[in-house]
Amino acid sequence: MSAYRTGSPLDRRRFLTAAALRGATVVGSGVVGATALGAVDAEAAFAAPLRSLDPAAADGSFVEGRITWIDGGLLEVAGSWGEYARVRVTGATSVWKVRAATAAAIETGDGLYARGVPMPDGTLAADAVWVNIVNLHTTVRGIEKTRLHLAHGAHEIVGHVLPDTTSVSYSGAAPTADLSRLRIGQDAQVLGAWRPSDNSVELVRLSVGPGAGHRR
Repeated sequence: MSAYRTGSPLDRRRFLTAAALRGATVVGSGVVGATALGAVDAEAAFAAPLRSLDPAAADGSFVEGRITWIDGGLLEVAGSWGEYARVRVTGATSVWKVRAATAAAIETGDGLYARGVPMPDGTLAADAVWVNIVNLHTTVRGIEKTRLHLAHGAHEIVGHVLPDTTSVSYSGAAPTADLSRLRIGQDAQVLGAWRPSDNSVELVRLSVGPGAGHRR
């Protein structure tokens, strides 16, 4: 079975990283190749995918799964469909792990979503990698200075507020670091990074307000 999936952009955007909270695979959705497109960020991972940077490569070549082994810049990844893949990370690869990072931040056990160019030896030469990224529909259950208590379905999640990183968009307004308007019971769409060690989430962006996170 091929590790490279080319389903429709809509299907890929529906991939929900909640699986991580059940000990399964962290996945992303339509990711743009970021090496030539500027800095990697969380929202870019869930944007509509662009064509590959390499015109000879199949559009939409990507790998998702849990990293089981690392050898230098070579990552072995166990995918959520039972397949294994190898991802090559170089100095030119854009890496996101809560914020723009380097390959040194990637660890065994992390979840990975990578987009790049398939090579003749079966590896994926990654132009962009998102590590442990999650996109979750939640409800605010508790508010503390440094963390939020969130509910995602039947799962209770601790969300860590990160100084100089966590922001909130209220009713579609520009993101702000001011969390004082958060209220218990609000729906919040959360972009962040899963912590494999304790199943908590580092909060990057919350969207709240009328319609925020509601399922139609």
